Amino acid sequence: MPSETVSRNQATIQQKCLQVANRRTELLQDFPQFATYRYVQDGTEKELAVQFKRREEMPQPTVQWAFKLAERNVGPQYRACSLGWQPKVKQKDLSKPWARYLLAVDRATGKPVGYTMFRFDLDYGRCVLYCYELQISAEYQGHGLGAFLMQALEQIARGLSLERLVLTVLKNNEGGMRFYRRIGYETDETSPDKQEDAPYEILSKSMLG
Repeated sequence: MPSETVSRNQATIQQKCLQVANRRTELLQDFPQFATYRYVQDGTEKELAVQFKRREEMPQPTVQWAFKLAERNVGPQYRACSLGWQPKVKQKDLSKPWARYLLAVDRATGKPVGYTMFRFDLDYGRCVLYCYELQISAEYQGHGLGAFLMQALEQIARGLSLERLVLTVLKNNEGGMRFYRRIGYETDETSPDKQEDAPYEILSKSMLG
C-alpha cells in the first residue's frame, strides 16, 4: 500500500528530525548573529548575551527567576480567565527535562533579563518548535528583545528542518496577541474554534521555504 509506505517513511523522517534536534547541546553556534543583542537606551548602549541552555544546564535560582518573571508578566491574565494561575503547573513545566531555553543576560550586571522556553515536538503529525514562554523583564521591554529572540527561534527551527513554530497566547493578552500578529504569526489550524470558547488561541508560522 503506497500511502501507508509514504506515511511510515514520513514518520521515520520526523522521528529522526526530532532526535537530531533533541540531541543538540548547542543551538546558536550556527547563528552567531543571535549571540549578542545591542540597543541604545537613554543614550547608553546596552549589550545582552544570548545563551542556549538545556534544562539540566539551568541553575535552579535562574529557573525560579524565570517562574517569577512569568508570574509578574502573565499571571494577571491567567487569573482573569477560566484557566486561572496555577503556579505548581508553571513551575513543573519550566523544569521539564525537555525544556530548552534562550536566556538573555545583561553583560554589565550578569543578571538575566529575558528568556524564551521551548521544546521540539511532534504536534498533530508535524515536526515543530513549540514556544511555551517568551518573557522579558519590564525595564527591558520595548527595545526589540522579544522580536530578536523569536527571530533566533525561527532560525533554529529552519536550521533543524522543522515544519512550524507554534505557540499559545491567552486571548486577553492583547499586547502579546498584537506582538505575535505583527511578526507574522497566524491562527493555527489546531486552534480551538469559536464555538469552544477557549480562553487561548494557538498561533503558528511556517518554517518551510
